[in-house]
Order: sequence, then C-alpha cells, then structure tokens
Amino acid sequence: MKAVIQRVSEGSVTVAGERIAEIGKGLVILLGIAPEDNPAVAEQLADKIATLRIFEDAEEKMNLSLLDIKGEALVVSQFTLYADTNKGRRPSFIGAAKPDLAEPLVGAFAEMLADRGIPTQTGRFGTQMDVALVNDGPVTIVMEF
Repeated sequence: MKAVIQRVSEGSVTVAGERIAEIGKGLVILLGIAPEDNPAVAEQLADKIATLRIFEDAEEKMNLSLLDIKGEALVVSQFTLYADTNKGRRPSFIGAAKPDLAEPLVGAFAEMLADRGIPTQTGRFGTQMDVALVNDGPVTIVMEF
C-alpha cells in the first residue's frame, strides 16, 4: 500500500462537473493498492496517518496529528502510484491491484479513518476525477507499507 499524504487547508474532488467531496484543514491522501495488500495493512496505515504529527503547534513545530487538530481526510484512489517507468516511455501499472481487490480496500481504509474519529470523504473509484487542493506548507509525505 502506498500513500501520498498532503497537508492541506482545503481539498475537493469533482467528477463530471459535480463536486462530490470537499474538506477543510486536514489531509488529502492519494492511496495506491498492491495485489498483496489486505485489511491488516490498511489498518496499520490508517493508524499511522491518524497519529502522524505533521501539523504545527503554537510554537510552529510539527507536533500535532490529524486527530489533535480535529482535521478531515479526503481519500482518493490512485493506482498510478504503482507506475513502473523503468522500460520504455509508457508506464506499466502491473504492480497495482486489480479493481476487485483495490476498491474494497480503499473503502475499508476510509472507514478505518472515520472509525478513529476523523471526518473522511472519498473520491469515486474508477472514474476520471479532478482533485483540487491547497497544500499547506507545503507538506507532502510518501508512505509505503
């Protein structure tokens, strides 16, 4: 499982001209699923992200988590995180899980964040999405489990 985590002041997903998800201060999480991933891996990643101290405290030190600031999360499925660009000029995506595995795991991961008290919204799996965000910092962290 790979995640690109962006600390944001706001984020949204639009599909076919309709805004389907929108958050304020929190994290936009681009999430890629590999064939070997499972709910236990999703649980570990949800725990780590919920408590990752990347928000500034009163002394402007990254000391607070998403839970501490009562922030929101926007989870967007992103199979292209598993792009292999080693050969040729067109990326290969054979390292990404098939939709029948990936879609339920993305949904489960979002539910795990919500179960931890984080208001969580998602993009729409398997569709063309316009993802907008204002990266705060900028802070962008890549995690792989």
